[in-house]
Amino acid sequence: MTLELIDIVRRQSAPKPWAEGEKIPWNDPDFSRRMLKEHLSQAHDAASRRFEIVDEHVEWIHNQVVRGNPTRILDLGCGPGLYTSRLARLGHRCVGIDFSPASIAYARERAEEAGLECTYLEQDIRTANYGAEYGLVMLIFGEFNVFRPEEAKDILTRACRAMLPDGFLLLEPHAFNKVVETGSEPSSWCSAEKGLFSSEPHLCLQESLWDADHNVAIERYYVIDVATGKVACSSSSMQAYTNEEYQLLLAECGFDRTRLYPSLGAGADGPQGDFISILAQKRSG
Repeated sequence: MTLELIDIVRRQSAPKPWAEGEKIPWNDPDFSRRMLKEHLSQAHDAASRRFEIVDEHVEWIHNQVVRGNPTRILDLGCGPGLYTSRLARLGHRCVGIDFSPASIAYARERAEEAGLECTYLEQDIRTANYGAEYGLVMLIFGEFNVFRPEEAKDILTRACRAMLPDGFLLLEPHAFNKVVETGSEPSSWCSAEKGLFSSEPHLCLQESLWDADHNVAIERYYVIDVATGKVACSSSSMQAYTNEEYQLLLAECGFDRTRLYPSLGAGADGPQGDFISILAQKRSG
């Protein structure tokens, strides 16, 4: 949304979760193109993980989760297809869904060039048709927490319906304390000639808030165009869940045999970053 500078001064001090926006504008074409560069960067793990880490995770998924058996895999919030493309090279048939146009275009191009059995859909995973007969459904890198609780429950329920009997769900959400930390960060600002939020000179003001009543972290981004003084505002909310709440939610959505790990991949027994890893199976019968 576009604001005037005075709107920042008069902003609501304690907004309700998701009231000022669903999330940062991943589906905006310009933002999407700038974000794709960050996804592919090997200098950090902020947007996507570096390729060497993705390789380790894919090896773990292939060998430990599906036991080396080729299967049909759905990656919700697939980004530029870094996981699906590697899994397809190991013999899996993959479907990726994401609403970032640049990421989906990149994933499709790379799959076509390599002749991979991957299908990519530019859709919102809250409303997309998932298809059926998946041996594994993935939702990783913290994407789960950005959805309202009722949306998150619907995503898990529909994922369960799309799976084969005894199919696996691999979920990588944020740990509760990490969401609290996000909402408790001090306000900050930076200036840039160009960056993720704008290709023009701008200031970016960031504000974080913690809603203890709902266990939600809210982040605001005010991007001020230097030439015009116009302000673009983005906001995102992140729901925190305890480990027990994750387990209860999965059970409500049709999963059992739930296992929680401190992190994803071969080093799953030790903490790694802001996330935990959850592996569950579709309930039989």
